[in-house]
Amino acid sequence: MTALFSPFAQSRGNQAAVTDEFGTTGWAEFDTRVNRLINALRDAGLKTGDTFAILSGNRREYFEAIAAATHGGWRFVPVNWHWVGEEVAYVLANSDSKALLADSRFIEAATEAANSTTVPDLALRAVFGDATGDFKAYEDVLAAASDTEPEDQGLGGPMFYTSGTTGRPKGVVSSTTAPGGPVELMQLIGAGISDSMSLPKEGITLLEGPIYHSAQWAFSFLPMIAGSSVVMRHKFDAAETLDLIDTHRITNIHLVPTQFVRLLRLDDAVRDKFDGSSLSVVWHGAAPCSPKVKRQMIDWWGPIINEYYGSTEGSIISAVTSEEWLAKPGSLGKPLPMVEVMVIKEDGGRAGPNEEGTLYFKNQMGTDFEYHKDPDKTAEAHLEPGVFTVGDIGYLDDDGSLFMSDRKIDMIISGGVNIYPKEIEGALISHPAVADAAVFGVPNEEFGEEVKGAVELIDGFTPSDALAEELIAHCREHLAGYKAPRSIDFEAALPRHPTGKLYKRLLRDKYWEAVGRKI
Repeated sequence: MTALFSPFAQSRGNQAAVTDEFGTTGWAEFDTRVNRLINALRDAGLKTGDTFAILSGNRREYFEAIAAATHGGWRFVPVNWHWVGEEVAYVLANSDSKALLADSRFIEAATEAANSTTVPDLALRAVFGDATGDFKAYEDVLAAASDTEPEDQGLGGPMFYTSGTTGRPKGVVSSTTAPGGPVELMQLIGAGISDSMSLPKEGITLLEGPIYHSAQWAFSFLPMIAGSSVVMRHKFDAAETLDLIDTHRITNIHLVPTQFVRLLRLDDAVRDKFDGSSLSVVWHGAAPCSPKVKRQMIDWWGPIINEYYGSTEGSIISAVTSEEWLAKPGSLGKPLPMVEVMVIKEDGGRAGPNEEGTLYFKNQMGTDFEYHKDPDKTAEAHLEPGVFTVGDIGYLDDDGSLFMSDRKIDMIISGGVNIYPKEIEGALISHPAVADAAVFGVPNEEFGEEVKGAVELIDGFTPSDALAEELIAHCREHLAGYKAPRSIDFEAALPRHPTGKLYKRLLRDKYWEAVGRKI
């Protein structure tokens, strides 16, 4: 049996461990299937420290793969299922993945990526669904493997890819889950997040966001290690969410502000049917939330709407309850006990209370991260070993509560998803009509921000709605759809310094002046 799940397999064997649209897997069956997958991956040649990738929507098999990596000493790479084949191929190659597990719904992108000349031969290709091409049916792979308890179980963990201000996405490698350590370390992490986030240890988690995001993994798989079962859906539907909470007696859920907006827009008749008494805590993060929206959610669901601030690189930094936020609107709460927040001014000195600066963080346990195969970017993010930033600007008030006021890096957060303009600008510039391009975020009531493109055309091309649509379509050919600009501005010349520096604020600020905020 697996070290982390054998207690639940023995004590709660037939009770639901994971539930999706297609069915339910009990704790004992889940444990057996994880055993088989570990043995199958070992049979394919994967060794401790190797990496495999998962391209899938939220489904039970995804959790089996995560659990297998956690016990097999492997890194797993959650791949964004919105990505096109060339984006997937880049991640497979960059991560040195030795195997690919794919959802049949995304087999086209998976096949294109796996067959790319940039991707080394994969030891195993398996699909959640019927076999197709070089992809074996996942169920056949499990059936052919032993269900005996794997020997030499060792810690593994995720390598999430986060886009950067330059070039392609970068893999975030955490020192916490270095391959081969004791599996029990993950048990401590699971218990830690359950305690610090007030998650019931044997509750029922509802996963309503893509698990390729680090927050969704942290708020679903880590509580599962502490004994929480998980109900999941591939895509979010507001009315269905209310029904799932009541039907499955959900105790905890992670949401993003865009999901709050969609819930609040439901008809009164639908909202009035909602009981919600099983919920003990709702966490939100990943993007700024409108104070109006947050107050409306607290009025509706009660003071269980809690917020955290964190990042893929640094996990959870601070947290604030409903009561604390209502007393101090806009606060992100006080840093967690094991985290030190440093506010560094432009001159390199420490900022005082209520004084803005770049936010740097240090985990008192000594954990750190690096960007896979990118020492320069790793060094750029660090003030010193163990002290890092993700480019946010903010301050600590007199009471030590954290506030974020701006983003130093050129990032857009739309619907809780981080979008970095550089690769979109690269796609625009590759179009034959474009001489120069800038991409930035502009206000959007539902998503917080949306992607705006501004281009300078090559002589001979004329601005038009048709050309704007062509440029947007061009981006969609080479990038995931959510990265494509929602609109295009045509500029006679982009505002650049003689040195080449682009003054993007001159393009961006005019859209934000009327809304009274910067992000």
